[in-house]
Amino acid sequence: MDLEKVQKLQEIVDGSSNIVFFGGAGVSTESGIPDFRSQDGLYHMKYKYPPETIISHSFFQANPEEFYRFYKDKMLVLDAQPNAAHKKLAKMEQAGKLRAVVTQNIDGLHQKAGSQNVYELHGSIMRNYCTRCGAFYDAEYVKNADGIPRCSKCGGIIKPDVVLYEEGLDERILTASIRAISEADVLIIGGTSLVVYPAAGLIDYFSGRCLVLINKGATGRETRADLVIRDPIGEVFSRITV
Repeated sequence: MDLEKVQKLQEIVDGSSNIVFFGGAGVSTESGIPDFRSQDGLYHMKYKYPPETIISHSFFQANPEEFYRFYKDKMLVLDAQPNAAHKKLAKMEQAGKLRAVVTQNIDGLHQKAGSQNVYELHGSIMRNYCTRCGAFYDAEYVKNADGIPRCSKCGGIIKPDVVLYEEGLDERILTASIRAISEADVLIIGGTSLVVYPAAGLIDYFSGRCLVLINKGATGRETRADLVIRDPIGEVFSRITV
C-alpha cells in the first residue's frame, strides 16, 4: 500500500464537496462477486456456451432455460455484503462530499451500503419484470423459481432488469451519469480497466479539477490522471476518513 498516495487521496477528498465515483467490477470482487475478465472471472468458466453468448438478448429469447441456469448460478449473488469501498462511499455522500455513484455493477451493493444517488449503467439483479405484463418481481422470487421464472399474474417469462449483450444502455441513466460527471469537481474511478464501452467513454465528459484512478491493474487513461493508486479499492477506502 502506497500510503503517500493514500494521503494525497485524503487531501483531495477533504478539499471537495462535488465528487463523483465511477466504479466497475473490481469494486465488488472484494465482496466475493466474480468479475468477467480476471483469471477467475466468468469468462474463464466452462459452460456449454461462452458466458458472453449466454447473457445476450438473443440467447435469452431463444433459450431462457439455459440462460437462467447460468444466471442463477453465477450472477444472481444475493448473500454478498458491501465492503469498505461501498460503505465509505455511502459515508462520503452522507457527509455532503459525494454527489453520485455511477456503476457498471448490477449487484445492488452500493444501495445496500446506504448510497442514495446511484446510477446503474448496466441495470440491477434486484429488479425483474414480466416480459408480457410488466409486473415487478424481486431477486428472491427469481432465485427461488424452478427453471424459468414466470409471472404469477399472466404466466409470462420474467426478465432481469440487466443490460444484456446486444441491448442498449438506458438513455435516462446514461444522460444523468454524463451530467453528474461533467459537473463534478473530482472524479474517482475505481475497480475498472476502462475497456467496456460505451461506459468507459464517460470519462471523456469530465473536465473538473482532479481525476483519480484506483485499480489493481493498469488502465488506458493513467497519463491523464492526477493520481493513480494500484491497490485494492476496499483497502484504499478503508484508510480514508470522512
